[in-house]
Amino acid sequence: MQKIKTALLSYGMSGKVFHAPFLEFHQGFELVGSWERSKQLIQLDYPNVKSFATLEEVLQSDADLIIVNTPVGTHFEYAKRVLLAGKHAVVEKAFTTTVAEAQELMSLAKEKGLKLSVFQNRRWDSDLKTVRKVLAEKTLGELVEAEFHFDRYNPILSPKGHKETANSGAGILKDLGPHIIDQALCLFGFPQSVFADIRITRENSLVDDWFDILLYYPEFRVRLKASFFVREANPAYVIHGKKGSFLKSRGDVQEDELKLGKKPNLTSWGTEAPGQEGLLHTEIDGEIIKEKVPTLQGNYYWFFDEIHQSIVNDQPEPVTAQEGTHVMQIIEASIQSCEQKRSIDLSLII
Repeated sequence: MQKIKTALLSYGMSGKVFHAPFLEFHQGFELVGSWERSKQLIQLDYPNVKSFATLEEVLQSDADLIIVNTPVGTHFEYAKRVLLAGKHAVVEKAFTTTVAEAQELMSLAKEKGLKLSVFQNRRWDSDLKTVRKVLAEKTLGELVEAEFHFDRYNPILSPKGHKETANSGAGILKDLGPHIIDQALCLFGFPQSVFADIRITRENSLVDDWFDILLYYPEFRVRLKASFFVREANPAYVIHGKKGSFLKSRGDVQEDELKLGKKPNLTSWGTEAPGQEGLLHTEIDGEIIKEKVPTLQGNYYWFFDEIHQSIVNDQPEPVTAQEGTHVMQIIEASIQSCEQKRSIDLSLII
């Protein structure tokens, strides 16, 4: 299997937890190292890789693919430099801070003939895969509404300065928002319009930490919510159709297991514990049923496998720059909606 030499632009939680373990496990990648500004930590976990002192060293290395997993406010600048250096790029979410930046990166990658993808790993969560399966089976009938939550109980401000200072990349809308916005677009397509409320609820916070976004589709509505003041969790996915309903908790175990240092595999990885099954209550062939739906297996491995196929065999990226741009369009429209206290028509965007 052809190996793709890959470098990271940071080795904090993102690099250590979400990227390096899969790059090591997948036979199609060779992790060459990471840019580390102060602490040299990557060699403690991977002794044969390099700790790069500067971005220039990374760009001048023999890496074919560079993962831009730095703070959101740096994504545009660093991804642009990666592409100009002739390297393929994977950019963490949020893709950029503005739609204009996303469109510029998309155009540059196309001009250079390079692959550019957004790391929307939550598409490969076990819970979302189960929701997708239920929708594909059409057991709920014609959709009426859906509500997705990404909630936490975390009233304490983050010690990471870039997350709590008022900057263009900070705030829950660009942190947790891209996950559920991307999931909604994957499942339901691009909406006709959007209405949003975005708030600051934590004491002394300078950045948004609560949002409620309503996406308008011709025949149904999708609500997306996130908050840092949810001690008792709501179901992460609630979908109501004219025949029935499906409820599913946010139960994917991958992040927690990666934080514990567990290594991914292709057999049991991403398997939720018993008791996390979704609830289906609907009517099928005239019979009312209420039953638990087994959760499908999740695995972020498949994002990396599709990136490999994209580069080696010129296949589409697992998450395209265009899809990343669509998420940014929803985010920008949500900010505009909140400021103007009105719904924003999206019909001219697509």
